[in-house]
Amino acid sequence: MTTFLHELKFRNEVLYVFGWVCWLAVAICGVLICTTHTNVLGINAWYKPLKFFLSTAIFVWSMGWYTGYFGNTTAVVWYSWGMVVLFCFEDGYVAIQAARGQLSHFNVSTPVYAGLYSMMAIGAVGISLWTGLIGLSFFRNDFPDLPPAYLWSIRLGLLIFVLFSMQGLAMGARLTHTVGGDMTSAGMPITNWSRIYGDLRIAHFLGMHALQILPILAFYVVQNVRGIIAVALIYGLLTTAIFVQALQGKPFLK
Repeated sequence: MTTFLHELKFRNEVLYVFGWVCWLAVAICGVLICTTHTNVLGINAWYKPLKFFLSTAIFVWSMGWYTGYFGNTTAVVWYSWGMVVLFCFEDGYVAIQAARGQLSHFNVSTPVYAGLYSMMAIGAVGISLWTGLIGLSFFRNDFPDLPPAYLWSIRLGLLIFVLFSMQGLAMGARLTHTVGGDMTSAGMPITNWSRIYGDLRIAHFLGMHALQILPILAFYVVQNVRGIIAVALIYGLLTTAIFVQALQGKPFLK
């Protein structure tokens, strides 16, 4: 682990440091879950920022690792600081609303909240598209020092990430992540994914984390190009099926 952290810092110090900030925020949220009783939609308000900071920490460290293959170029520097700014707004707003016992997402109850929610949507699209440009650079450039299967896993992981991060717009347009019922329905432990109705967050989560799952599989398990392409195709199709199932109002697991 120490070797990984030293290498990550060398590859992208900006995202390395920001990742640690997010991990600290995860720990703080964990303490607040245990010491406060503010609820939003029937669960402790701090679960949501904890999940967002955790997801952000994993994402920025992943991208810090991958962008290291380009070196410290101007494009990488701009991307890294862009992610810091956008995620500070996104996660910061989620945390502030949790502290106030208010919804962050889908909250259009006042003009101010509606405006901030719209800004969150714009920020999320910005993160997705900017990351997509990094993915495009992986497709356009050759990396002779990287194992071919591993390189393709990064390319396809980024592609699936962008597609399913943009799937968040389906939730935004509906002003809900639940299909067939309200957002207060009984949910699974920790994730709170609905066990009664369709939940669009599941495909969103699985698709975005292809960014980590596919490269790990390619590095340790599936070390040939055809194999990792097949795995990525199956992964993408299964995640799409889960998305379609949610649109039909059916729960992933009861």
